[in-house]
Amino acid sequence: MASSPCSSVNFDSGLEIKTRSVEQTLIPLVSQITTLINHKDKPKKSERTQQAIQRVGQAVSVAVGRFVAVGEAIAVENEELKEEMGMACFEARRAGDAIAQLTDVGTAVTPPVDGRTTVFSDRTGMVKAARMLLSSVTKVLVLADRIVIKQIITSRNKVLVTLEQLERVSTFQEFVQIFSQFGNQMVEFAHLTGDRQNDLKDENKKARMAAARAVLEKCTMMLLTASKTCLRHPDCESARINKDAVFHRMRFALEQVMEIVTDARPCGETKVLPLSIYTGIKDFKSNVEGLREGLYLLPHQALSGQLEAVVERTEDFTDSAYTSHEHREGILQLCQLARQDTDQLITAWMEAQSLNAKEATEEMELSILKTCQSVYELRRELHKVAVGRAADLLKLHAEHLPLRALKASGGEGNLEAVAEYARTLGEQKEQLVETCRLLCHVSGTEPLEITCIHAEETFHVIGPQIISAAQTLALHPSSKIAKENLDVFCEAWESQLCDMAVLLREINDVFEGRRGGAKHSANLKTVKAVKLDAEEQSTIAKLGLELRLLTSDMDTEVEKWEDQEHDIVRQGQSLSSMAYSMYLFTSMWIWLFHSVAFNLALS
Repeated sequence: MASSPCSSVNFDSGLEIKTRSVEQTLIPLVSQITTLINHKDKPKKSERTQQAIQRVGQAVSVAVGRFVAVGEAIAVENEELKEEMGMACFEARRAGDAIAQLTDVGTAVTPPVDGRTTVFSDRTGMVKAARMLLSSVTKVLVLADRIVIKQIITSRNKVLVTLEQLERVSTFQEFVQIFSQFGNQMVEFAHLTGDRQNDLKDENKKARMAAARAVLEKCTMMLLTASKTCLRHPDCESARINKDAVFHRMRFALEQVMEIVTDARPCGETKVLPLSIYTGIKDFKSNVEGLREGLYLLPHQALSGQLEAVVERTEDFTDSAYTSHEHREGILQLCQLARQDTDQLITAWMEAQSLNAKEATEEMELSILKTCQSVYELRRELHKVAVGRAADLLKLHAEHLPLRALKASGGEGNLEAVAEYARTLGEQKEQLVETCRLLCHVSGTEPLEITCIHAEETFHVIGPQIISAAQTLALHPSSKIAKENLDVFCEAWESQLCDMAVLLREINDVFEGRRGGAKHSANLKTVKAVKLDAEEQSTIAKLGLELRLLTSDMDTEVEKWEDQEHDIVRQGQSLSSMAYSMYLFTSMWIWLFHSVAFNLALS
């Protein structure tokens, strides 16, 4: 991923920007402040231009003042942020005032010469003020973001409390009352986490959030029917097992959301993705190509060991009972070819080192190309096997025959038939789980690897849940609730098969270079905007118009200046643009803070 524009400037805030909304808000400001910091000689300006810049500097100060006022209001309403927010607001206000003073003609140390004055005579002061403004504004935004996290945590806690109440209910009337409350809480939680997912910068976290939210969405309906079935048939063991599995999965998904939102893990554990073949080949290829620039940076055994680790992971393909003899032989031959090419490369590499070569020899260059080609052919063969098997499975199970058979035999009360078709579904589940694991090896991006793991876990969990639901129906064939419960779990299975088809297309797109990652498709809904009152709208609109007019004045003046003054022209335009950007992000964050306050009032 390309580095963010925000990463080019030192914020001196010690705070990591994790959301796109904060980053995108800061990018215009970063751009303009970077221009000021990199500013060199300061040509002179006409009086009219100097006055325009002075007005822009004052407008920046006003915009910062409005921004700070909102931050200070947040500090008052959130005691835990009061001290940090207050200091950040104080620094932002001081920096805004400093910029206004430094662009004030009346404070210029050097007297005008030939009707022209010097701008930014105190370059050190301008750099210091610009850095302070950027750092303090960043801190205000990041601190405000904690309120969003606090909302999600509060919402999750409410859901957990109600979930525990639902698990203990003993009557239908009590269940209906509590589930109604639970449904409303889940809608709120879905809104908050959906907005957060959409705002996250880290694509892996977005994929994990999408997976956890998908579990919660599907499990909410499962919880309803599984709980109703258990209440109607309280002595049925299979109904209890079915319900307990849903509650366990919901709690696990809620915990996953919290880990993503708070960057926390129990007992300091670190979540590490299982190393895929794609990642192993990518790292191996990178090291091989890196030999061109660094003949002496890597030990010989490291390269062969890295390839052997990749070859070892191909056993997931070659050891599978579902891999054809032809494909197994093809994979083994390509692994052997990769070994041979790597051995030849190491030999050429050692010869180059013995000659004290400063760069790769022709023989070594040829070996590098052959080695990279052989591991690419291996990756292509593995991709073909995994994708081909997934496509065949999806086609084979498109009619959902085991699910239909389980529904029919359960409705007839035929426990023997249910057991028979349960074995069939179990075999299908094992095939799908293994196929998801193979797809993970060739997915091509970490977000898609996460989605593959989610699909694998979903098939692994829902398979037994369908069987327990079918057993309950077979024991109570006339129960409409038990039938409805089995239908819900079967629909979840069918839905996951559809998701797998989408995943398959995305993996193919990445392999063929048409797309760089997963879509994280989820039902994202945004919080409705809270309208500002008439006075606030008027003030902000007027400020924006004034800054736009100032920019127009600057553009008109630019046309009159001589070529040798182009450097200062750019500086003036940058400052004008910076002022308008300040207006834009001030307006946006006033709206955001009002929305946050409104939602906190409702929570």
